[in-house]
Amino acid sequence: MTTTLSERVSQSAFDGSMLRVVLLMDLHEGAQQRFFDAYEQLRHDIASVPGHLGDQLCQSFANPSQWLITSEWESAPQYLAWVNSEEHAEQVRPLGACARSMRPLTFTVLRETGKRYEAPERAAGGRLQGAPRLGEGIVRHALTFTVKPGSEAKVAEILSSYSSPAARVDDHTRLCRTSLFMHGNRVVRAVEVQGDLTAALRHVSEQPEVRAVEHAINPYLEQHRDLSDPESARMFFMRAALPAVHHVAAHGPQPDRVTRHALFYPAKAGCGPLVARFLARQDETAAKIPTSPVLSSSIFQRDDVVVRLLDVKGPADARFAAGFGLEGPRKAAVLHRLLAGAPGTAPAGPHPMDLITDRRAPAQS
Repeated sequence: MTTTLSERVSQSAFDGSMLRVVLLMDLHEGAQQRFFDAYEQLRHDIASVPGHLGDQLCQSFANPSQWLITSEWESAPQYLAWVNSEEHAEQVRPLGACARSMRPLTFTVLRETGKRYEAPERAAGGRLQGAPRLGEGIVRHALTFTVKPGSEAKVAEILSSYSSPAARVDDHTRLCRTSLFMHGNRVVRAVEVQGDLTAALRHVSEQPEVRAVEHAINPYLEQHRDLSDPESARMFFMRAALPAVHHVAAHGPQPDRVTRHALFYPAKAGCGPLVARFLARQDETAAKIPTSPVLSSSIFQRDDVVVRLLDVKGPADARFAAGFGLEGPRKAAVLHRLLAGAPGTAPAGPHPMDLITDRRAPAQS
């Protein structure tokens, strides 16, 4: 990890910037009016959501089956709190039933220019992103779900035994890496995609070897799903989504010997965003230490589920990973106050997760 923002790859939901969300949709024939009615209901429901500033509904004049919904939010955490909620899942269900495909995109607002924004009478808007960030063309995402207690060993066996799907999705999209971890009965699958995440996830789900694995673990899932029913599958993966809310990494090629660790942070009820924000601050501080062996850190958070993924230069054990960025008793105490333990016990520290499989695509595929 390096010393300045311009020299390291970074993303963060915690810089306070406004967020622009874009939802591209291709509707089934004859569903336009039903979709419009569903949007009218949704816009009324979302108007009272904290952080929501407004929406635009757009229809393509070249192809009336293509629609675009844009929304503006005061900050990314406020949007994520809504999009990861059960209310959101139910509110967008009627929209999803109208669409052949839905592709959500999220952007922090870096600049606002033009007459609309520069008029003297315009009220001060939300906070803008301070400076451009350095990217590397990689999108990170994770899925998490729980399996029935007692089935962990069988599920781990199933999830580690399948053949890797083809990495190449299309001319612009490629599946780069898939890492799968477990702690207790919780499964976390982290993916890294070059290009279009939605296209990559669809590509993976259509591969016979992956479909066989998903079918094999169905009996062991705590949350029922029917992958033959598109709506059931969509709702399962919507609830399983574990978004990346923070990432910082050294820029440039990585050394040959890199170990990957995942840590599960069981947050107290309602404290998941605070845990993720706390870890993000520690990562930003550690990134300024040129001798740090940690090459990258990604934080994934949904509700009170927080997972931290670390790539470490050279050998490193789980104890090092669990303590990364927590030098001194004060930081450890702050984190422990935010974490949940078993009833009647002291708060739990971060739990190192067991690596089940870590698969990288070949350099050219």
